[in-house]
Amino acid sequence: MSETTKEITKKYAIVDINGTQARLSEGDMVEGKKLAGEKGDKYVSEKVLLIADGENVEIGKPYIDGASVEFVIDSQKKGKKIDIFKYKAKARYRRSYGSRPLVTRLEVKKIKNSKK
Repeated sequence: MSETTKEITKKYAIVDINGTQARLSEGDMVEGKKLAGEKGDKYVSEKVLLIADGENVEIGKPYIDGASVEFVIDSQKKGKKIDIFKYKAKARYRRSYGSRPLVTRLEVKKIKNSKK
């Protein structure tokens, strides 16, 4: 690998958080479906699908035993508004409504390998 194509790889993990998979590194922020807790509370996910640290890659079947990712809840808020519009042609039927789903913003504190 030449100097120009060489990339700096840092430790990252693919984690299942409340039904959603995300690729995360330490210090990253991620938003997802609402989790129980308040700002400042800790949350630990043990559903780690993959951990990569440079050349070392661990893949779970489906999850890695003993691996976990620690988060701190950064905020609880409402997400972007979703507009729903129902329409039936030639029947004069129109319905419009919207919703704002509740979301939790998490900050990744630590990625723990199964070996350590």
